[in-house]
Amino acid sequence: MAAESTQEERDVFEDDGPCAVVDSMEQIGSQWRLIVLHELQSGEQRFNELKESTDASSRTLSRVLDDLQELDFVDRRMEADAPVATYYSLTPKGRSLCPVFDAIESWADEWVDVGSRDE
Repeated sequence: MAAESTQEERDVFEDDGPCAVVDSMEQIGSQWRLIVLHELQSGEQRFNELKESTDASSRTLSRVLDDLQELDFVDRRMEADAPVATYYSLTPKGRSLCPVFDAIESWADEWVDVGSRDE
């Protein structure tokens, strides 16, 4: 009998496709995307500021910022200074993740053993 309910559950899942959580994680779930989105919560930053605060390589950061911009999480603004300065900030869609990050941080404070991450 358990096999039948498992098959029924699979059929329902296949009909509905992936759940919203899985879809969301496909957009924001990579390590670098999460790091960049988290860093931009504090406000607009230049490329080199993000590079320094995230410890990402220029290539990785550039790719991640392009991806986040394409997904409408990040805006890019260029200033015609000498040299040209590029600034990044969260879009309204990106800012809407701030409460999500706060909730994850609260959860982690309670449930993730900080000591085990350092080992």
